Amino acid sequence: MSQETHPVNVFNFCPRCGSQEFMTLGTRAKKCKHCSFIYYFNTSSAVAALIFDKKGRLMLTRRAIEPYFGKLDLPGGFIEPMETAEDAVHRELREELGIEISNPEYYCSFPNEYPFSGLSVFTLDFAFKVKVAPDAKMTPMDDISAFEFYYPEEIDLNEIPGYSIRKIVEKMISDKNGMNKP
Repeated sequence: MSQETHPVNVFNFCPRCGSQEFMTLGTRAKKCKHCSFIYYFNTSSAVAALIFDKKGRLMLTRRAIEPYFGKLDLPGGFIEPMETAEDAVHRELREELGIEISNPEYYCSFPNEYPFSGLSVFTLDFAFKVKVAPDAKMTPMDDISAFEFYYPEEIDLNEIPGYSIRKIVEKMISDKNGMNKP
């Protein structure tokens, strides 16, 4: 974790009154000495989709934006205010691939530190296994440039820079190899 991009070190002015007397409280909050406003830097939520083809290969996407431009990722993104994780995975796949899915099934979650605009955005990323209609026409859009399918043993984890996404894929590989089955 980079201390210089941690929110308590980036936000120096009270968002309510603009005072420079916005003092750090512990590791994730700040309080304004002028108006007593307290802001907690809580974790944001995001979703990721695990899509498999008929051959059992996992779809990975190529990022079309920073951070990690050109690197591998899973389709997904941030959950919007008052949106469920299930609704978010539906929306993100429409936005990124132009597809509809059915019955997203929760798989796992991992924490992440997402670098964005000189700030560490701490997230909890929820992964869902999703089903896509066999005749669905996928088109890379929004913040992805391409999608590729990989057998688990072919995936180069070093090409996946996002901590949570790498952990989700590692778990999927481990589960496919029977290591986490009862």
